[in-house]
Amino acid sequence: MSKSSSKVVYVCKECGKESLKWLGKCPECNQWNTFGEMTLNTTRASSLRPAGPQALPQELSQVELEAKARRAIPLEEFNRVLGGGLVAGSLVLISGDPGIGKSTLLLQAAASIADERHRVVYVTGEETAQQIKLRAQRLRLEGEGLFIMAETDIDAVIEQAEQAKPALVIIDSIQTVYIPGGESAAGSVSQVRDCTMRMMQWAKTHGVPVFISGHVTKEGAIAGPKVLEHIVDVVLYLEGEPFSAYRLLRCVKNRFGSTNEVGVFEMKEEGMVEVANPSLAFLSQRGAETVGSAVVPVIEGSRPLLVEIQALTTINSFGQPRRTANGVDFNRLLLVTAVLSRRVGLKLGNQDIIVNVAGGLKVGEPAADLGIALAIASSYKDAEVMPQTAAVGEVGLSGELRPAPQMDRRLAEAARLGFKKCIIPKTGAKVNAPKDMEIIIAGTLREAVYKGVKGGGL
Repeated sequence: MSKSSSKVVYVCKECGKESLKWLGKCPECNQWNTFGEMTLNTTRASSLRPAGPQALPQELSQVELEAKARRAIPLEEFNRVLGGGLVAGSLVLISGDPGIGKSTLLLQAAASIADERHRVVYVTGEETAQQIKLRAQRLRLEGEGLFIMAETDIDAVIEQAEQAKPALVIIDSIQTVYIPGGESAAGSVSQVRDCTMRMMQWAKTHGVPVFISGHVTKEGAIAGPKVLEHIVDVVLYLEGEPFSAYRLLRCVKNRFGSTNEVGVFEMKEEGMVEVANPSLAFLSQRGAETVGSAVVPVIEGSRPLLVEIQALTTINSFGQPRRTANGVDFNRLLLVTAVLSRRVGLKLGNQDIIVNVAGGLKVGEPAADLGIALAIASSYKDAEVMPQTAAVGEVGLSGELRPAPQMDRRLAEAARLGFKKCIIPKTGAKVNAPKDMEIIIAGTLREAVYKGVKGGGL
């Protein structure tokens, strides 16, 4: 008879870092008061191993692939982020702030697959079946083939899933389910991790894709999904500004596809509606001539998008001037501001600078540097950027402009939405520009500001 041995460790609820002693601040993610006690029981951990014969090593050249294609979800934006559809036996984690729309999106995806005469098991630990029915009525979903299970016992969930033989299993949310006889409460780090391991083993064994949802709170009272990212196959984040109708489904980990894809949805009364033309949606509220505004063609995953970058400069009467970045990298904002001050000659030392990306989109690529610089210069000079003009390029510390990849696709997207001009770096001048677009060449940031902002001279 094997003896049960256990030890106590402390696990960060934000990033999953383990420590033998409690720490006030996590050295990995720099968050405070996130370490929780977790008891590791070797006997209980070994019980997670599925019953059956042990797997034998196989030579890779002799491994046969099963003829199972991806199962497409009738939501194009969802399929784009997943890499083309659901892979059999995959475990997908979708995370986001409470109330962002995770349950709504998952219910719509479940109903769309059930409409194709496939069984879907939707496990809810936060709501009753009647509450799910009310949401389905609001979303105008029939629900045939969609089986709702209000259960929090992970063993009961697996048992019912094996009997139903579904094409998809959804657990909403992973923080509410638990393993009976566990030493900690549902929602703790150990319970969340062990339940996820159980579902991963079941999904791999039966070849059924599984969706699990998880949410985080600022207080860290509930174990966040960070501790699960190394277990699951795909990690999706549903993002959006609190007062914006747009939601962005972003992929940060994908064992079966690209991690750079983003899906755009709009939250309406009938649920999550796909945005077929994100560029037009992000620019819909932009005026013809706006001070402190520049349009940049960026690449998100496999498609180009046009985003509006806004900037506001104002004199700081006292104290240290502030730099605020919303939707752009803060360090890139500091870099562009420094180059504008030193290489272009703008006196920004006493200016508060606020930069924002309209629509709630987050732009991380350096190709947006030129757009940020033009928006700041436009606000500082109180002059509009040249009408119907886009800009793309990376800014170097010496004031030079560097080209961005996939320039042809960026220009084609800008021309499709009616932009007649585009400022690009001199080194990237050899491009196949659309017929109706004028290419403005600039070798330095000073030259780009001169040509791109009304009033020209500095």
